[in-house]
Amino acid sequence: MSGRWVGWVCVGALVVFMARAEAQTRVIPLAPEIQARSYVLLDVTANQVLDAHDVDSSVEPASLTKLMTAYLVFDALRAEKLELEQEMPVSERAWLMPGSRMFIEPRMKVPVDDLLKGLIVQSGNDAAVALAEGVSGTVERFVELMNAQARTLGMTSTNFKNPTGLPQEGHVTTASDLARLAARILGDFPEHAAYFSTRKYRYKGTPTANAGNRNLLLYRDPAVDGLKTGHTDSAGYCIVATAKRRYPTLGADSKGERRLIAVVLGAADEQARANEAQKLLNWGFSAFDAVKLFDANQAVVSAPVWKGRSSTVQLGRTQPIVVAVPVGEADKLRTTVMRREPLIAPLHKGESAGTLRIYAGEHVLRDMDLRVLDSVEMSGVFGQALDALRLWMR
Repeated sequence: MSGRWVGWVCVGALVVFMARAEAQTRVIPLAPEIQARSYVLLDVTANQVLDAHDVDSSVEPASLTKLMTAYLVFDALRAEKLELEQEMPVSERAWLMPGSRMFIEPRMKVPVDDLLKGLIVQSGNDAAVALAEGVSGTVERFVELMNAQARTLGMTSTNFKNPTGLPQEGHVTTASDLARLAARILGDFPEHAAYFSTRKYRYKGTPTANAGNRNLLLYRDPAVDGLKTGHTDSAGYCIVATAKRRYPTLGADSKGERRLIAVVLGAADEQARANEAQKLLNWGFSAFDAVKLFDANQAVVSAPVWKGRSSTVQLGRTQPIVVAVPVGEADKLRTTVMRREPLIAPLHKGESAGTLRIYAGEHVLRDMDLRVLDSVEMSGVFGQALDALRLWMR
């Protein structure tokens, strides 16, 4: 039976905070009423959805599409296929794009850095096309890359038809997929996050019109540092907003910061989308506590290993384990560990070997993969034979 999964066995409860003796009902803080077609509030630090409505309904993303355009440009920069200082030609196709623009023309050669600012701050459709052509040669090839990346990120209900967000049949996404994309942008490319908090930008030699960032929360709330707005007549007014606030109890390994993302789709107007996103963010920060259960690379459990040079292996995660709980409910948290049995060497660092189940009272809050923190090599022939005999006698 060596090396086979023989089921999951609970190896005991790790009580994080003293649970009360009597059974208690989990209390959910009353969420605000949000006037929008669909919305979601994601606690990025805890990777938990705090509130949602019609989160999987198919909607037009409008200029929120440009989040994926930016993702692919950031990825090309990291792969050194592009450089920020690299000057890109402006095609006639880019120049003639309707809607929001940064007002670039074919006589110009524009650095990638400026095109990104035009894309994100000014929501320039001309910038989107210029960048798409710069990354992939053609817009059509870039759209293929957009959809491939969406599948890689798990955006299962998204289909892109263009890099701009202009209305086109079959160009759709969901609030859930947009929250996932926004979280991945911030997590995968933190070095480029400042683009999304830029309030004003205009490329030299272009009109001053359309120079201000349409994300009104950047001007209202110092905790807000992105991401993007969008609007078409068919999509309504949309926003993906993110904010971070200090939580010293989270510790240095998470920078003591807690980040939320609010996605609001199909609001009535520019003010409404900002107001509704602000309500979600304020509620998320005030109604929920962020509780760190384990540090990054801290052992959640030490499990026995068979046929290995070490008799035990530590299981945990490389990132802090944080959960969001209603204010005042932290003392109801408890955890249990379920793991593969038996664990037989070799075990490789990062290999999945168990699950941490987190409860709030009697409610299962979430399950998290536990990984091998340090590899365990196979023991010598004698040690393997001895453990094989012990396993057979169990």
